[in-house]
Amino acid sequence: MRSYLLLSLSFILLFSSCKNEETEPLFEENEIYAGGNATTFDQSQNAFGHAANKLTTEENGKFVTGNSFFKANWVAAPSSTVGLDGLGGFFSARSCSGCHAFDGRGNLPQNQGDDIVALVIKLSVRNGVTYENEPTYGGQLSSQAIFGMEAEGNISISHQTITGSFADGTSYTLEKPIYNFERMNYGNVHPNVVVSPRLAPHIAGLGLLEAVSEQTLLSFADENDANNDGISGKPNYVLEAETGQIKIGRFGLKSNQVSLREQVAGAFNGDMGITSSIHPIENCTDAQQNCKEAISGSTDEEMEISESKLAKVVLYCQTLAVPARRDADNEQVLRGKQIFSNLNCNKCHIPKMKTDFHEIQALSNQTIYPYTDLLLHDMGEDLADNRPDFEATGNEWRTAPLWGLGMVQRVNPRATFMHDGRAKTIEEAILWHNGEAKNSQEAYKSLSKNERTDLLTFLNSL
Repeated sequence: MRSYLLLSLSFILLFSSCKNEETEPLFEENEIYAGGNATTFDQSQNAFGHAANKLTTEENGKFVTGNSFFKANWVAAPSSTVGLDGLGGFFSARSCSGCHAFDGRGNLPQNQGDDIVALVIKLSVRNGVTYENEPTYGGQLSSQAIFGMEAEGNISISHQTITGSFADGTSYTLEKPIYNFERMNYGNVHPNVVVSPRLAPHIAGLGLLEAVSEQTLLSFADENDANNDGISGKPNYVLEAETGQIKIGRFGLKSNQVSLREQVAGAFNGDMGITSSIHPIENCTDAQQNCKEAISGSTDEEMEISESKLAKVVLYCQTLAVPARRDADNEQVLRGKQIFSNLNCNKCHIPKMKTDFHEIQALSNQTIYPYTDLLLHDMGEDLADNRPDFEATGNEWRTAPLWGLGMVQRVNPRATFMHDGRAKTIEEAILWHNGEAKNSQEAYKSLSKNERTDLLTFLNSL
């Protein structure tokens, strides 16, 4: 143990000349437990699928049941499968796991003509100073429909090739996605439609992020860039549907959802056409009478997913554990962590914070290492979807948590990165950063090949 601590200390001292006074020590033993109680040491394809430790017996039971509902295929009504009917009229997937493969990131369509499934396509049209759902197809495009109905349509993806090079002369290639409507079955899309593609993320650690206090999130904010570092994260203040209160959003790619309960209910409604107490109306427009007339599934509460089932799926999503850090005290990983700090990546991807109270006691008062501030940042024109979302502008996106990053393609080998999956590798994701991250991106391109390798090795340890 003594030699282990001395070795760790030597790594810290080796890089101390590069650190500022606010920087955390390069290696903290507790950082291995990225999610505190909610940490798993599984490094297999099921790394995102474990329950947090120290759940009560009742909570563990609800986790198991919630898992079954998360993976179950819903069917169209009427059906003998009581309690799992009500799919559609329109939908993108038949189950939650149909988008979140092994609780991880979803897949882009692999071939031209494949259904979009895990790639959510948000649609809106500007009306004066506000944006409204597209009039014919609503707020989200669905590529599948129940028997007897035609799906709304689909999206095909082509690419514009962008080339560049690092300071050492090594070249790189990026592919910018271009989205094209096809097989649109209910008429033309509005000519001024705004399209926002969003790929399903992995869902480990969400309950811990829910337990971080608003005061902690506000302590990260610097909307007016008072410290002149070019980084100005801001919270997204959103309307909580159930309470009618304005709160800080933290879920969704633009932090447009306050709680996991509303996030999960929104996914059931938008992705599978399943109603709940939060979203009692399906996404059918006036141009889609067949959708409006489709038979609804029923529960005792006259919603297609009951309060009891919804609560169990929410608990399942809240209590999924985060993969432990791997090789956190490795010399190359520590060099990469120092470079991460030197490039100011840690100004948005904040490594460490503490949770506050959560109704699930195991998630309360945990020191966690999510590498996010959950705030909005301008990411530049190339990543812009030009679609405001509450206080998020078309250029702004929530800082993605990095915990579990190195396990993403181990859980799902076909997984890609960024909000729309455009980056095939972590390095490509770095190169797409712009706007407030422009200086960090340029600094990354100036690194030597060995330094880039060290940084990527660190990121893969998360």
